[in-house]
Amino acid sequence: MAKDSASDHASDTGRPELRVLRQGEWDTWFDTLIRAFGGVPEPSEERELWDSLTELDRSLGAWDGDTCVGTAGAFSFRLTVPGGASVPAAGVTMVSVAATHRRRGVLTSMMRRQLDDVREWGWPLAVLTASEPEIYGRFGYGVGTFHVSAEIDTSRVRLSVPPGTDDVRLRYAVPADVLDVCEAVYARKVSGRPGMLARLPGWERLGLLDAESERKGASPLQCVLAERIGGSEATSVEGGGGRREGGEVVGYARFHVKPEWDANGPKGSVHLRDAQALDPAAQAALWRFLFDIDLTSTVKAYGRPMDEAWQYQVSDIRRCALRVRDSLHVRLVEVGAALEARTYQAPVDVVFEVEDAFCPWNSGRWRLSGDAKGASCERTTDAADLSLSVRELGAAYLGGVSLGALGDAGRVRELRRGALAEASAGFASTVAPWLPHGF
Repeated sequence: MAKDSASDHASDTGRPELRVLRQGEWDTWFDTLIRAFGGVPEPSEERELWDSLTELDRSLGAWDGDTCVGTAGAFSFRLTVPGGASVPAAGVTMVSVAATHRRRGVLTSMMRRQLDDVREWGWPLAVLTASEPEIYGRFGYGVGTFHVSAEIDTSRVRLSVPPGTDDVRLRYAVPADVLDVCEAVYARKVSGRPGMLARLPGWERLGLLDAESERKGASPLQCVLAERIGGSEATSVEGGGGRREGGEVVGYARFHVKPEWDANGPKGSVHLRDAQALDPAAQAALWRFLFDIDLTSTVKAYGRPMDEAWQYQVSDIRRCALRVRDSLHVRLVEVGAALEARTYQAPVDVVFEVEDAFCPWNSGRWRLSGDAKGASCERTTDAADLSLSVRELGAAYLGGVSLGALGDAGRVRELRRGALAEASAGFASTVAPWLPHGF
């Protein structure tokens, strides 16, 4: 999950030493982070996973003598952008400042060093999730994606499914035994939705974390596969009663079941951890299964895409208790390279006047010309059509936040009539951007 807990106001005295994390320092560094989040230890399997995934040469520590008082890391990600390209992005994580060292400029110095490093690495983007969203706007991050969570009353809500749903077969499988086929489904989904992350080796383990202390009375992690019999990619999977042949795996769901009873009978709940499907019928089959699990009357789903199909298939959306929350915060480290990396839904030819006090190499005028086939973005001396900060460009970058809405909020200023509508249409995405998991 995402890690950040930091706040400071720069001063000129008492600033700790900032340097790249050294071999053998990870435990001290991570303990500093945990303490900043309240000091409750994480389960051993989760701690071990973060240890294995941490990239020491992309991790920073602030040290006051021998004491670690600040942490910040970055993962080497590839992020899907509109048009389907997979773009290098720094996944900013593990950010904290010790409570004893607030207001000494520690956070600002780490953010400064980190963005300078990301630029040196040649990556056009930095992304993060925030425990406190107000922290990162001053460093140029804008909220670029949202997600929806739901608590669905399945005793009252029914699902209307599309044709072909009954042709999909579902079967239970041991989560670890079918990890490869689930990851293959995920990999096929990545290029189709902005905001998704191509999973590097090791990251597949995140979906299997299942510490008993984290279940809060729910079952161990369960998995159901969706298969299409006679598919072109038949699979053979170990699990349950032994080796068995199946059809093409077209989706999966990982979940926990929490049994509960009262005087009226069962009122258990299904806690969805992850679900992916390659087509509408497979997706509907999985959600119908979750709705129909015996002895349950609620499905709790967290961090789902804003446009996921089940929202348009339920009989009563009010009984789904939807809640929207910010997810991925996006920072354009190199404006020109970032805007060239994506495509644009409608033709756009616009000059931006960009303000970026924290990364001044981005400030100035940029002409963006692009369409669904590609784009160019270069410096120009032409008159500006729109004026905005790099924070607004980050918010709009993945297509989930409208430049027009930002204009209505006073965050984008139109200098040429019609330019805002043109840019808004170009930046839009037909698929809502979505971050599938934290980091």
